[in-house]
Amino acid sequence: MSSDTSDTAPQQPQDPPVVVIGAGPVGLAAAAHLHEQGMAFLVLEAGTEVAVSVRQWAHVSLFSPWRYNIDSAARRLLDAAGWAAPDDETLPTGAQLIEDYLQPLAKLPAIAGHLRFGARVVAMTRVAVDRVRTDGRVDQPFIVRLADGTDIIASAVIDASGTWCTPNPLGLNGLPAHGETDLADVIDRALPDVLGADRDAHAGRHTIVVGSGHSAANTLLDLAHLADIAPGTQITWAVRSGSVERAFGGEDDDELPARGALGSGLRALVETGRVTLAEAFGVHTVRRSGEGIELLAADGRTITADRVVSATGFRPDHSIATELRLDLDPILGCTRALADLIDPNEHSCGTVEPHGYRELSHPEPNYYAVGMKSYGRAPTFLMATGHEQVRSIVAALAGDFDAAEDVQLDLPETGVCGSNLAAVAASGKIADRFGLSPDVPAKLAAATMALLPTSASTSDAVRAAAAEVGLDPEIALEIATLTGEPGALPSVTGLISLAPAAGGACC
Repeated sequence: MSSDTSDTAPQQPQDPPVVVIGAGPVGLAAAAHLHEQGMAFLVLEAGTEVAVSVRQWAHVSLFSPWRYNIDSAARRLLDAAGWAAPDDETLPTGAQLIEDYLQPLAKLPAIAGHLRFGARVVAMTRVAVDRVRTDGRVDQPFIVRLADGTDIIASAVIDASGTWCTPNPLGLNGLPAHGETDLADVIDRALPDVLGADRDAHAGRHTIVVGSGHSAANTLLDLAHLADIAPGTQITWAVRSGSVERAFGGEDDDELPARGALGSGLRALVETGRVTLAEAFGVHTVRRSGEGIELLAADGRTITADRVVSATGFRPDHSIATELRLDLDPILGCTRALADLIDPNEHSCGTVEPHGYRELSHPEPNYYAVGMKSYGRAPTFLMATGHEQVRSIVAALAGDFDAAEDVQLDLPETGVCGSNLAAVAASGKIADRFGLSPDVPAKLAAATMALLPTSASTSDAVRAAAAEVGLDPEIALEIATLTGEPGALPSVTGLISLAPAAGGACC
């Protein structure tokens, strides 16, 4: 009888590697720390390149500057290779995060040789035991099974696969709305590139944005931008709650500083009628209407449009770990120890306490979900938090428990979560261009938005605001002009991008 030497037979290395699932920002940070500790590792990426999920929102700017987005071990590796580091205080887009940081990191010899693409993980277990068996369990290595049937032996697993591929549905009750799955052709997931690749689907059309978080806010502002240059573009904002005041931010108990960072812009869009607001609109049914779509609320109200953007958040998928012993919080889907620290009913991204391997541990030793996936359904995650998570976990795997316990995370509320850094940066650049004091463009924006509801036109509001701040009205109009083309009318969205928010923002 011949022996089985097929490609699907388990690999049996003498020193099983730590398997990292996902080659995004947190997965690659884990790889950098594993290399620094001298540990064998393998990064499994389902896609054909690094940061596949980030590429889906490459057009979006982060709300934290570079210094919060670069992992410490990754920086040391890159610096040693002569990397040209970006300015720590500038704000990258998703595309810049990939091109200027993640791709150079992945190409380093210390990382590149341990990356496997096209390797989708479909299941995990322990060698020779299922979830029920306890005897000798902790002494058995992991088996990580890929979609092609390959079994990989691992000493530990760090799951950094994220939640991008498992968005929440439109339905009010957490289930897909009736008919939702049949109308995927007219429902966009969060953060479509409405000013770029997806422009034709939204320009001159009516779009409904469902959701009240960071993703919804970005899309609403981009659609308002599009409406300035594409006549006939209509925007409706549907939210499940009975009020959007908390989405506007500025209150002491605002749980999501990211909403606060965009709050002033959203308020201006609603108050000036550029966005039609549908409050307490819980989607129950989705129906096709001609070539468009109709949303039916639980109370019988309907909204008809050409497209819908579903910006209702994300959730983790733990199905690949059903043979592992996980202890998940029944509400958030994260570890029970972490749940109280990140509960969005109690915390914002700036108030989450530092946490490491202890809070991320499961009854299954040496298995950790990190990054966005570690937070379950909580929307308070910051990239810098993921970097510190994997630093602590790798230190624990290496046996350095003093370092693993020494969890430190510098997330000053005024630095990342308490101010609109994007607005500050944009205001400063425009001030330099026109030879103004750095705070003048932001003051102009704030004064203009205060005057918009009672002004006959945006142009009138800009001129009146210019008088208030002592600025030449023609310069003010040029600052407010969105397109920069001769004769273009001032756009409120151009001003929104400069206005300091009442709350803050997060990446």
